[in-house]
Amino acid sequence: MNNYEFINEQGTFRLSNPHKTSYLYFPLCNPKGMMSSITPTLNGDIKIDQNHFALMPVSQEDLHNSKAGRNFWLDIKGYEPWSATGNSAKQRVMDEDEVTVEAGLLWHKVIRENKRISIKTEVTTYVPTKSDFVELTKVTILNTGEGALDLTPTAAIPIYGRSADNLRDHRHVTALLNRITILENGIVNHPTLSFDERGHNQNHVRYAVMGIDQAEKTPTQFYPVLEEFIGEGGDLDWPQAVVNQDSSPYQIGDQIDGYEAMGGLKFESIHIEPKESYSFVIMIAIQSDNDDLQSIYKNYCSIDGFNTYLEENKRYWEKELNTLSFNTGNLNYDNWLKWVTAQPIFRRIYGCSFLPHHDYGRGGRGWRDLWQDCLALIVMNPENVRYLLLNNFAGVRIDGSNATIIGNQPGEFMADRNNIVRIWMDHGAWPLLTTGLYINNSGDLDFLFETQSYFKDQHISYSRETDDQWDPSQGNHQLDKNGVEYSGTILEHLLIQNLVPFFNVGDHNNIRLEGADWNDGLDMAGDKGESVAFSALYGSNLQELANMLKKAKEKNSIETIEVFEELIVLIDSNNDRISYESVKDKRKCLDSFFMQCNHTVSGKKVRLSIDAIIDDLNRKSEWMLMHIRKNEWINYDENTGWFNGYYDNNGNALERGNFEDYRITLTGQVFTIMSGVADKHHINKILHAANKFLKDDLVGGYRLNNDFHEIKLDMGRLFGFAYGHKENGAMFSHMAVMFANALYKRGYVNEGYEVLNGIFEHCYDFSKSKIYPGIPEYIDNKGRGMYHYLTGSASWLILNVVTEVFGVKGYYGDLLLEPKLKKQQFDNEGTATIQTLFANKIWTIEFENKNLLDVGEYNIQAVYLNEEPLEIQSPCLISRQLLKNSKGCKIVVKLGE
Repeated sequence: MNNYEFINEQGTFRLSNPHKTSYLYFPLCNPKGMMSSITPTLNGDIKIDQNHFALMPVSQEDLHNSKAGRNFWLDIKGYEPWSATGNSAKQRVMDEDEVTVEAGLLWHKVIRENKRISIKTEVTTYVPTKSDFVELTKVTILNTGEGALDLTPTAAIPIYGRSADNLRDHRHVTALLNRITILENGIVNHPTLSFDERGHNQNHVRYAVMGIDQAEKTPTQFYPVLEEFIGEGGDLDWPQAVVNQDSSPYQIGDQIDGYEAMGGLKFESIHIEPKESYSFVIMIAIQSDNDDLQSIYKNYCSIDGFNTYLEENKRYWEKELNTLSFNTGNLNYDNWLKWVTAQPIFRRIYGCSFLPHHDYGRGGRGWRDLWQDCLALIVMNPENVRYLLLNNFAGVRIDGSNATIIGNQPGEFMADRNNIVRIWMDHGAWPLLTTGLYINNSGDLDFLFETQSYFKDQHISYSRETDDQWDPSQGNHQLDKNGVEYSGTILEHLLIQNLVPFFNVGDHNNIRLEGADWNDGLDMAGDKGESVAFSALYGSNLQELANMLKKAKEKNSIETIEVFEELIVLIDSNNDRISYESVKDKRKCLDSFFMQCNHTVSGKKVRLSIDAIIDDLNRKSEWMLMHIRKNEWINYDENTGWFNGYYDNNGNALERGNFEDYRITLTGQVFTIMSGVADKHHINKILHAANKFLKDDLVGGYRLNNDFHEIKLDMGRLFGFAYGHKENGAMFSHMAVMFANALYKRGYVNEGYEVLNGIFEHCYDFSKSKIYPGIPEYIDNKGRGMYHYLTGSASWLILNVVTEVFGVKGYYGDLLLEPKLKKQQFDNEGTATIQTLFANKIWTIEFENKNLLDVGEYNIQAVYLNEEPLEIQSPCLISRQLLKNSKGCKIVVKLGE
């Protein structure tokens, strides 16, 4: 099996015989929300949301089972019908075509050649970056032989034209709604209704397949009905209309009602001399009644239009990604990172649905996704981040929980996509991590004191109870007792999110697992389950929040902060009766807080000393971290140990160190290392355990857990999954990347590098990963990358490379340089370069290591700002004001012994 090769420095790659690899797909989209997936045989689907699919929705198995993809038939004189996409029964059997895919940001080309017929086609597809919901394909036919070719082309695209729900729910009945019209240049389906037995609505969306050739000739015959195109007893990979050269009885202006729609467009026969070519453009569109379909057609459907918008498409994506690039001397790695950098953008467009592996949900992103995707946005394109973050905080409830689904508009939130009342106990931790990155990169400590409302619905007391006094007419904003919308500072929101978990503890005094944490599969321990892993993260969060307040006092001369009066019950300086060791006291305190704000809040605010808050947060943090260090360590042998990460629904520790029946999770180690719970003695033993029990080179690194050999109904659904898949012991990229992040932060650079490099080498080796460039959600037991493109691990990987590997990070607005580059990450000249956005400028930061010293052997010897030497500090900080006043945008960092 060949590996793909990068053919430039913009991530463009080429792969031979891609059609011989299963489950391979590529995303095509635009920022407006046109979303496509495409395979080497042009299968895949096209949609704008759950209810509007132009092509039939596909999951992973449909990529090879379904015949309802894009097709372009050539009826060649003297030969059998031949498909430019390879979707022909005979072509699959004969297997004589040579196929290559070339793809870039963000376009896809399939080159297919049949030497027996002396024909070659190039099928290029992309989604224009304009606001139209359009996908364009250009088919170029080249005569590679010595004699002329005479052929008749037919575009063949089944028009699904309805909701994904109707794939199984009233598939035939919804076809009866179809109203298919033949236009001069294509076929349009305009269903009468949007079918839903809970309430039908008039449909206002049209689905069109339109085309033109290079001579600007429109189709000569039309096949608008699927069953007539394939013929009685026929199918889409050997349609009778093409095989038998059946003439169509339909004329321009005809309307056909109540059948499955087909975008069958037969063009005039063409004559192609040797070495000459002929091209066609096909447009698939999803448009509202108000859109002028013919104007859209005229804009895009020509060879010049196609080429113009293709170049515009390439420029758009290059501009989106040019704020962040890397030069490590390894072109393959740098190009691979280009695709990882694009993945957070894909997730903002697709959400967590709408690619073949992501066949769940109905679009949109969850709470955790929103905050983690912002990590990459802060590094790559921070212009609107402040506005986005401020609006995101409107999803926090007054009890510290949050809405779980983000709407389409900023500040628009809903409780849950499936109306399942559920608390993910980790949700409160991520906003502080993201806000901290934003404040460090921007210096915008004032953001902490901006005000925002709170989300309100019927769920109260961490969704354990229902507010019977609330109804939807009161709106989704928290009110005070006078019926006035209540708003608090962002700091207040962060305090609630991180203080409530401190008191929400299980029997072992760790934070309750609730419905799950980051690992959605741990969803069956809601009564007695505890997450030690995320207790560690919350503990470090409290410390980080204290540090922010200390800096706000120092820089902004703030002596007091304002909070709503109900919150003070969670703050020690106002409640000396709480013993941190007492689970009972903590729960009583939390119940008191919940009771005081179960419907409305008083609206009264109190001022507290900022020093008292800092002391309180630090005390809580120190206690949490020490409690875990003291009670959750498992000693396996003199060289090996790890932290227990969880308690199950029977109150038993999930992990154990029995020689015959040891159990270990990676998550339990990541956050204890990252938070500082683990000291160097612990970390060394954890690394030994991880290498012994979790590392597997066949899957590119560290598994999420070892095999427990048990279906644990007292822990979660993941233990019902086959071991080595998804959350049950796969190499789960997100946690593996966070493992690397934790190791880098604690000074274990060599070990962190091995984690990241292992993921890259596995993903880049196509014979193992079987995916296009980028990082997948996880690697399965056979080494295949699964759930590609839409994964939070991409944001964390980017953050790792920028802030830890290159060591380019913000520190309350100033630029901090702490490179941790290995010697193999420099080029032959001893140079490694990052281009990144900071202080509203795109900076080129060049690290010179002429003697190719390894990390730990070099220090920063000199720093030049636009060739002017700077005074070196330790740590190496460059003031934001100096950077803003600088006319140039280059920093050179010289490294030496």
